[in-house]
Formats: sequence, structure tokens, C-alpha cells
Amino acid sequence: MTSPVVLDARVVTGSGGGPDKTILNSPRFLGPLGYRMVCAYLYPPGDPGFEVIRRQAERYEAPLVSIPDRGPWDWRVVRDLLAVCRRDKVAVWHSHDYKTNALGLLLKRFWPMRLVTTVHGWVQHTARTPLYYKVDQLCLPRYERVICVSDDLFETCEGCGVPARNLVLLENAIDAGEYTRRRAVADAKRALGFPHPGLLVGAVGRLSAEKGFDVLIQSVHALVRRGLDVRLVIVGEGVERANLERLAADLGLGDRVTLPGWQADVRGYFEAMDVFALSSHREGLPNVLLEAMALEVPVVATRVNGVPRLVQDGRNGFLIGAGDADGLTTALLGLLTNEGLRDLFRAAGRRTVEGRYSFPTRMQKLKRIYDELLPNN
Repeated sequence: MTSPVVLDARVVTGSGGGPDKTILNSPRFLGPLGYRMVCAYLYPPGDPGFEVIRRQAERYEAPLVSIPDRGPWDWRVVRDLLAVCRRDKVAVWHSHDYKTNALGLLLKRFWPMRLVTTVHGWVQHTARTPLYYKVDQLCLPRYERVICVSDDLFETCEGCGVPARNLVLLENAIDAGEYTRRRAVADAKRALGFPHPGLLVGAVGRLSAEKGFDVLIQSVHALVRRGLDVRLVIVGEGVERANLERLAADLGLGDRVTLPGWQADVRGYFEAMDVFALSSHREGLPNVLLEAMALEVPVVATRVNGVPRLVQDGRNGFLIGAGDADGLTTALLGLLTNEGLRDLFRAAGRRTVEGRYSFPTRMQKLKRIYDELLPNN
């Protein structure tokens, strides 16, 4: 008997984000559980960032179908996706954004399959965000299973009219075996050219307004004014780069703030950090926070959406209010000046990920969702 095929569909621009780490890492875990997974990505033709997705897929040995997407009226996308569904005899359509949610409903008219979607959160607000909300409000109630990665998204989907019986809370997870520390902090700093002794605060993410990196830069400035020998590295790329560089320069932090851009492998940067800071105004449950904790980096994070389920304030990290520069400064100061507390958070963070956010456990739960929809599998 052949394994049922799950088609995960996603629209991506540039090099993608946290959801793509989960999607592209899933086929190698689902295969032994009885499901063959295909990853279908829609992307703007000629987008150089899509090569990052290709390399990630190769690294994880994930079957990748790449479909050029020339805009909302490009009906070739429908034709190409339908051809994939028929060729691979797709049993489950698993979408990951508003457009693939709509496409799933359309394609089901021409190919019989069960409909699942994962709601990752609408964190990057643009002029089109209200339109995306509207599309999802129409689509989500028509899906057979709606997977939410955080409590707030679960509540939002309920408000959109998704029946409670179709909603599932399934938080993000990572492969803790892959994210295991290999070097001491001092060695990792030397490898990247950061001075040691000397303290390093780090962050990872798209350089966009909702990440609150301007607040983080202001907090580091306050720490320097208090006499700490501290530097900041923010790994990522995005539209806010020029503004962040200007802010750092205006605050006299030009030699203390590093923006190395997008990196294929950020583990070395994590290992060099004395503290990881999540300063976001909006998040679901960010993979970068899980990665930091798995790599035994003490964390300070904003109290947004699914984050408080992961970070217990004072036990395995510190929580602060979104946009609270003073609170962020105080939390960073408390960790940077207390090595014993950093050691405590390192060990507790690793235990949290291993115990509650392991990728194999998440895949087992996802398998059960598919099994419910395909009882004769």
C-alpha cells in the first residue's frame, strides 16, 4: 500500500522565515510515520531569495515543487497546482497562508482531497493586511482542520467562525538534535570576530518594523551609557536596514552594532551570544526563540501571543512588555551582570525545548490529525 501524499503549499517572497524551517524539515519525519510529503512553493519569478528555499530543501532532502507566481490574476498557478495534485494523487492539501487557503478551496472542486491549514500569524502588517484578513475569514471556516501555533491565533480563528471541532493548537517545535551547542561562547565569539571578554546581545529576524529592533538598539545604548562593554548583533535582512543603521550611528553605536545580513546558518551567531533578545511587537510562536533556547542562550522576550507559554518569567528567561525600552534594558542588565543567572536560564531553556517543543513529538501529533481525516489509511 502506497503512503498517502500530503501537499504543503506556501507563498514566499525572498528567503522565507520561520514557517519554512518547519515545512521543509517535515518530510523526513513524516515519511517513517506513513505519509509522503511534497512541498509546493509559489514565488515571484526571478526572485533571488528563492534560491535560499531551494538550498534548504536540498539540505533537508525535502521534495520541492517550485511554481512561479506572477500575481493574483496568474491562473497558470491554478493549472500547475492541479497538475501536481493529479500527478501525485494528493490526499491532503495543507496550506500555510491566505492565498494557498483560497487555492485549496478552488482546487478541491477539481481534485478530491482533505483540507488542512496552519495559521502562523499575521505579524507583518502592510496596506494589504486587511485584505488578507478578509480572505482568511472567508476560507478558514471551510477547512476541515485549522492548526494554530499559539493561543491567540486559536481565539482569532474562533472569532472568524471556525468550528471548535476543527481547531487544533499545535505549537511550533524544532529538532533539538540539530540545534545542539557545539562551541563555548568565547570560542564562538572569536570565530566571528567579536571581542572577548566583552558582552554580546543578539537577535535574529527580518529587519522590519514589527520586530522592534529599534527598541533593542535603544536599550543597548542605555546599557553602554551605564558602563557595560556590550555589543549587539542582529542577523537578518529587510526594509528597515537603513533606518536601523542610521539609529545606531545617531546614538554613537556604529562600532557596537553589527548587521551581518541574512545568514544560511545562524547557529554560530547564537552560540556567540551572551543573551538573545526578542523585541517583537507581534509574533506567533517564533522559531528563533526555540532555537536560542535549544542552543542554551539565555533569553529576554516580549510578552506577545504564544511567547509566554514558552518563556516562564524568571524561570527559563525574562518577559517584558512590547515596546518597553526601559523594561528591556533592565532585563538585559540583570542577565548580563549575573553569570550564574545566565547559566540557570541556559540549562532551563534547553530542558524546556527538549521536554515540550521537540520536532518528532510535533510530527506525531500532526500524523494523528491526518489519520483522523484519512481513517482508512
